[in-house]
Formats: sequence, structure tokens, C-alpha cells
Amino acid sequence: MSAIFDLYAKTRTDIGKGASRRLRRTEDAVPAVVYGGEKEAQTISLEHREVLKAIKHEAFFSHILTLHIDEKPQKVVIKDMHRHPYKPIVMHIDFQRVSNKQKLHMHAPIHFINEDIAPGVKAGGIVEHSMKEIEISCLPADLPEYIEVDIATLELDESIHLSQIKAPKGVEFLAITHGEDPSLAAIHMPKAPSEPEVEETDVEADKAIEASDEASTTEENTEDK
Repeated sequence: MSAIFDLYAKTRTDIGKGASRRLRRTEDAVPAVVYGGEKEAQTISLEHREVLKAIKHEAFFSHILTLHIDEKPQKVVIKDMHRHPYKPIVMHIDFQRVSNKQKLHMHAPIHFINEDIAPGVKAGGIVEHSMKEIEISCLPADLPEYIEVDIATLELDESIHLSQIKAPKGVEFLAITHGEDPSLAAIHMPKAPSEPEVEETDVEADKAIEASDEASTTEENTEDK
């Protein structure tokens, strides 16, 4: 698993949209930028194949990575990633340099546990997840891989909110800091499938067809006589 936290890149001087397109087409590489810290922003490129392999792991997005640029390692985190709308292609990555003394703002994935033993589920309800990740702030040394949310005691028609979750040591939930308390998950009975509504226009059309059929039958009977 530790191998996915190491990426290898090289410096690029040819920048701009046209240069990025050529890079993706001719070299099968991903254009990227590294910024932050006391250094200037640096444009780099990475092997697309290696990036695709790394992003298959959820932990890749919530860990401190070692980015080897021209064989010189530095600690970074992913701040943004642009993907192709429908093709398995990573278009661009933004990396932020990590300082041991500076707090990070990250999105940590949520891992829900004990869903199968929750009273609400045993009563026939289903779990509805409202959030998949939580925005956090912490020093690099305190960065968690994920936030665990235990819903073992959640009853039917109950929800669990962010304020009910104990933050890991050194971690702040930014929503709470901003005076918000979002719901993370709830248990509700599944909705019964609703019958399709019949519009008035359809009813009128059916009546018109019936009237036409009756008129045709009357005409046929008259001709027979």
C-alpha cells in the first residue's frame, strides 16, 4: 500500500493549454502544478499510467504523498484533480506542498460502520448517506486516513449529525467551526413505488377513442340493416 504514496514527476517548461494537450496525447502524461510553502509554483508532468493506478485507492486522496520531482522528493497533498467527463483520463492535478507547522484543509472520507446491526435497519429501514466526506483542518502529523461514523444505535427515522462524532486528536471539523451541523446519515423506511399518474389529457383521449368506436359500430349496424 505504501507504494501508492510515492509519485515520480519531471519538470516541464512548455506550459499552456496547447502544451498540456500535446503532453497528454504524445507522451501519455498528466500535466500538474505544485505550489505552496516558501517556494514558487512549479509545473510538472507525471506518467498517466501510474496516476491511474494510484487513484484506485481511496487513501491516496487523504494521505501525505511523496512527490519525486527530477528525483528530488518533497511532501505534498492533492488539492484538486480534473478528470475527463466520461473517459478514464486524468486531465490535471494540483499539489500543495506540506509544512509540518502549517495546518492543512482536507476532505477526509467517511467510513460508516455497524449499519447491519442498527435498530432502524433491523426494523426494515434503509440507511441513507447524506455525506461521503468531511472537510477537516489539522497539522500534517494528525491527518487521518478516514473518519469513522458508528451508527450501531441509530433508530428508524433518526439521523446522525456531525456534532455527534468525536473528532480524532488534533482534527477540527470545519463545518462545526463555522456553526454548521450537517446530517451524515439517516435511516428511513423504503418508499413504496408510486402508481403512475394518469393525466387528464390521456383520459380525454381515451374517451374520444371510445366515442369514435361506438360511432363506427352504430354506422356498421345501420349499413347491415
